[in-house]
Amino acid sequence: MNETRFSIHIHTHYSDGNASHTELVKIAAKAGLNGIITTDHNIWLDGLDGYYGEGKHKVMLLVGEEIHDRKLEPPGNHLLAINAGKEMAMYADSPQRLIDQIQRSDGLSFLAHPIEDPLEMFNEKEFSWRDWDIHGFTGIELWNQMSEFKSVTTGLFSALKNALFPKRMTQGPLERTLALWDQLITTQMRKIVAIGGVDAHKIQKKLGPFTINLYPYLHHFKSVTTHIINPRPLSGSFPDDRNMVMQSLRQGHCFVAYDLPAPTEGFKFLVNNEDDQFMMGDTVKIQNGLTFQIRLPGRALCRLLKDGKIIKEWADRDINTYITTEPGVYRVEAFIPYKGKMHGWIFSNPIYAWR
Repeated sequence: MNETRFSIHIHTHYSDGNASHTELVKIAAKAGLNGIITTDHNIWLDGLDGYYGEGKHKVMLLVGEEIHDRKLEPPGNHLLAINAGKEMAMYADSPQRLIDQIQRSDGLSFLAHPIEDPLEMFNEKEFSWRDWDIHGFTGIELWNQMSEFKSVTTGLFSALKNALFPKRMTQGPLERTLALWDQLITTQMRKIVAIGGVDAHKIQKKLGPFTINLYPYLHHFKSVTTHIINPRPLSGSFPDDRNMVMQSLRQGHCFVAYDLPAPTEGFKFLVNNEDDQFMMGDTVKIQNGLTFQIRLPGRALCRLLKDGKIIKEWADRDINTYITTEPGVYRVEAFIPYKGKMHGWIFSNPIYAWR
């Protein structure tokens, strides 16, 4: 298996960001990413997808789209379309039709910041997902870094601290979003893939003659990422590599990570039955029993959850096992101390175990 690290949900100057695609891939190379997925608001650009750079600095660029109905009140229902290969904004007024069109185009659809809070002191609205009479979407954005900023900011001093010291601010997905995801994957009885999104814009604020860049792209690219596990290494052929990465993402062969406290490469969440070994995103038949294996890149607090409830916790361990005969949806959370607090570090996609 080969691990690739992507930053997802990025805005350029084609919507409300402050960089070009060319600038972004250079920043991504500096951050050591394998790829980035841009998602400008209600606009898709053809002809930009591909590899940029050379050798170790080669970065895969995929151009997606963040789609929403501008007439919706209250606002919300933002959806990330990835690898659809064409403009999808014309379907924004009907979330189900939008999801169906993306699916027909062999694209992936993720509900962006499904739960979000307003930040009234700055006249910032909340853009939660509102239409739950839908089906067929690929997954949800489990962790949105800029939505987290809105939720943890409680006043002007808090806003300044979180803006100027973003490494201290980022702590993990909203508990409400985790609970929503657990509810969806246990009640809908189907795969709902979780990704991490940075929602990067490089916010610029004027203070007299000075311009301050808040949450620069480089910070985003080094922090909340989606690690995609592929069956083989990247070949350097863009069409082949894109198809492989998209298929792995569709299957949920990925995990959400916060890479600043410590590298998360090498995390594994596996399960064995009598016949074979399976990984995140897979469905496994229990037969006579299952053995779960969790391998962290370093010692940390690790939790194994079944159907949204913690069933086992290990402190300061890097290798953990759990044996069971119980069916359910199993996933892993890991937490690590950083900047004086415990921060979310790794959030796996589930393994679905049935009889």
